[in-house]
Amino acid sequence: MNCQCLTFSQLTTNQLYELLKLRVDIFVVEQNCPYHELDEHDRHPETRHLLGYQGDQLVAYLRLLPPGCTYPQVSLGRVAVHQLMRGKGTSHALLRQGIDHAGSIWPDQSIKIGAQSYLLDFYKNYGFKVASEEYLEDGIPHIDMVRMAS
Repeated sequence: MNCQCLTFSQLTTNQLYELLKLRVDIFVVEQNCPYHELDEHDRHPETRHLLGYQGDQLVAYLRLLPPGCTYPQVSLGRVAVHQLMRGKGTSHALLRQGIDHAGSIWPDQSIKIGAQSYLLDFYKNYGFKVASEEYLEDGIPHIDMVRMAS
């Protein structure tokens, strides 16, 4: 998988369309979860969009948010992997890239996520620790997790 990490202003209109389509296909349609997908964080000047490509096709996406945008810490979110790429290590490669980019953009910062609860063990493998009780977000069980700065 070839990745690009871009600010909103660096995205082409096609890249923006593809990433929004992937996010909506997964989070709104597949998970049957109507929510505010366009939340203004995409356009924050420090937000980064990590796009994962297999050839010319966008197959994975992750959003990196600066400290103070969602949480006091850096945050990773909107982690999305195309259905055809699941079970092939794509989510692991994407998360490693996301953590690496966060560390280079915002060095010595902790990372906080609002993880879907069923992915608890996945995120634990990357150093994230539980930081809240389970809660419902848009009808889906979530848990906050933090990865301390190294």
